[in-house]
Amino acid sequence: MKTFLTGLAACAALALPLSVLAGGDAPIEAAPAYERAIHKISIYEAEELLGQPEVTFYDVNTLEIWADGYIPGAIFFNVGNWHKLLPEDKNAPLVFYCANRLCSSSEIAAYEVMKLGYTNVMQMPDGIYGWKLAGRKFERP
Repeated sequence: MKTFLTGLAACAALALPLSVLAGGDAPIEAAPAYERAIHKISIYEAEELLGQPEVTFYDVNTLEIWADGYIPGAIFFNVGNWHKLLPEDKNAPLVFYCANRLCSSSEIAAYEVMKLGYTNVMQMPDGIYGWKLAGRKFERP
């Protein structure tokens, strides 16, 4: 019984500092809100834009997902120097997508690009998995 109580006390002593590290005593604050909303488009709308010379598609997936297939002509965006991949024209139509509706990478990328002053930014929430499930064509590297 004595070893059980000693073990219980040790666990309690270890757990106490963890609650402090997790922000246990920090005040609750509202999450930051984005100033502008992203224009979300469907697979059908994305397909209508595909192939138009002024429209650029950006794949914000991991390298493994990108290697398994991407929208034809899409640029792999998940790189350190992504700023260099953007067009000079800040009004150019840009479409971002990632894996599916559970993936937030394309939304984050789209907001980052909007912060740089790009005005015609779109996101396709269904991502590459939705694109493939809908029977649309895709490419592999």
